[in-house]
Amino acid sequence: MVTPATIRLGSCTLHAGRGLLDHAGEIARGAVPAHRWAIISDETVAPLYAARLAKSFGEARVDTFTVPAGERHKTRDSWARLTDQLLAAGLARDGAVIALGGGMIGDLAGFVAATYMRGIPVIQVPTTLLAMIDASLGGKTAVDTPAGKNLVGAFHDPAAVIADPATLATLDARELRAGAAEAIKHGAIADAQYFERAATGLAAALADPAGDAMHQLIVGSMAIKADAVTADAREQGRRKSLNFGHTLGHAIESASGYALLHGEAIAIGMVLESTLAERIGVAERGTAARIRAAVEHAELPAELPRALGRDRILGLTHADKKSRAGGVEYALPARIGAMAGTESGWAVPVPDDVVRLVLSEA
Repeated sequence: MVTPATIRLGSCTLHAGRGLLDHAGEIARGAVPAHRWAIISDETVAPLYAARLAKSFGEARVDTFTVPAGERHKTRDSWARLTDQLLAAGLARDGAVIALGGGMIGDLAGFVAATYMRGIPVIQVPTTLLAMIDASLGGKTAVDTPAGKNLVGAFHDPAAVIADPATLATLDARELRAGAAEAIKHGAIADAQYFERAATGLAAALADPAGDAMHQLIVGSMAIKADAVTADAREQGRRKSLNFGHTLGHAIESASGYALLHGEAIAIGMVLESTLAERIGVAERGTAARIRAAVEHAELPAELPRALGRDRILGLTHADKKSRAGGVEYALPARIGAMAGTESGWAVPVPDDVVRLVLSEA
């Protein structure tokens, strides 16, 4: 059995290891002295894991609340329903939220915790690869709006993150591959050696989600993200590098009506944005080709679907949180393992006409 790993991220401890779901209550109680616990999950994940998670808390009172599965339900309406349900259940300020699920639930439940009673603790228990290595880490919480993704939210650091790779066994292959996009991103922005390990080791990791290769992938990505967040907790500088692939990726995801999974849209976004970086001269030649090869090796989409309107995608980038003074900033690579824009706040403004050209050629 793989020995569980722990990584410090500010006041939060990240835990990763097979079998941790059955010890989540012990870990959570050690992090938060809560009187009651509210599991927030979705209608797909809750039947699989909520009862086991609640059992790990022993005699403590644990209530479970669910929303329909899928990004389209990460809305202000879902936030309102959940907060009303918590109020009706009598959860007080000495309670805590447990986010059980993928990135959608982590964002939504985290935002509920950030705003309920002006803020109560949250424990993140991610059950997808994408959530384990990215979405559950760093305290970003939000809901989507018709104008774009994650535009209403707050920073609210979890008290702990508990990642049990055994829960990945219930994911289909498409969901697992989508999570791998964030591992590719972490290597691309910060660690060339990890990029190569992630690209070449993905097949083994995806074939055995609870095995050693997957454990190493999770821990490696956790460490890279923890390092970036520790250096820049509120995304004023270095943490912006984590947005590589996300400016166009979020726009593509929204334009698809969420038919594309988040990781699939980010994979396309990384290919396009690395191409953009080479086009404007901030990236070494060949960077985009290496990122495309890694994306294709993971069997993720690298091409922009023809059905998606290029003007619509470009317009959505202006609703993104990275829009500044009417322009849009991008987190762009200088080469594999290093980012451009370090002298300008880790973000590079790119004119719309250049972006439109790259989109038209995609």
